Amino acid sequence: MKLLIVEDQPKTGHYLRQGLAEAGFTTELVADGTSGQHLALTGDYDLLILDVMLPGRDGWQILQAVRSAGLDIPVLFLTARDAVEDRVHGLELGADDYLVKPFAFSELLARVRTLLRRGSSTPQDTLLQLADLSLDLIRRRVERSGQRIDLTAKEFALLELLLRRQGEVLPKTLIASQVWDMNFDSDTNIIEVAIRRLRLKVDDHFPNKLIHTVRGMGYVLEERFT
Repeated sequence: MKLLIVEDQPKTGHYLRQGLAEAGFTTELVADGTSGQHLALTGDYDLLILDVMLPGRDGWQILQAVRSAGLDIPVLFLTARDAVEDRVHGLELGADDYLVKPFAFSELLARVRTLLRRGSSTPQDTLLQLADLSLDLIRRRVERSGQRIDLTAKEFALLELLLRRQGEVLPKTLIASQVWDMNFDSDTNIIEVAIRRLRLKVDDHFPNKLIHTVRGMGYVLEERFT
């Protein structure tokens, strides 16, 4: 799942990105309200984490723009403004939750997972499947043929991308930008190594292989019948 963080304090932003990445989430971080509002309205995110006091446009304005556009994406305010009036104002504008700084990351993570679970209209929204392979986005659990498979955070994000785009050939440039948030460098083999490790866990012990290489183009997750 992909989260947008709008936070102008570099230390806090880095802390959030690192912690959420370790928890298996893909994140995008911007430090001003103008860019944050643009991405919130045009991007494809599962949840927004907003500060209130931001350069450009503040968090209140971003939330108003999001709700005026008819977007029902979950929004969590994360701010130092701890007055009851501020909390009430944020919730009345349409925020789904409000957490005051300083905060415990474990509490933030629990609130994020609760909002994502609440925001899913059906259980199927949080469960990605292909053949006997399943990935539960909320429980962060992967199974194949009923056997649990333990993945690292990056492996989980990579498999999530492949499952969401199953049947599509994904070039390395897209995988690099979506999973590692980086521009692809042809001199690095980071994607090949990640695919190899994912195959070892997801495919090697099962007769029906799901991850396939399309030479010169990229990788595709699909069920093939021979």
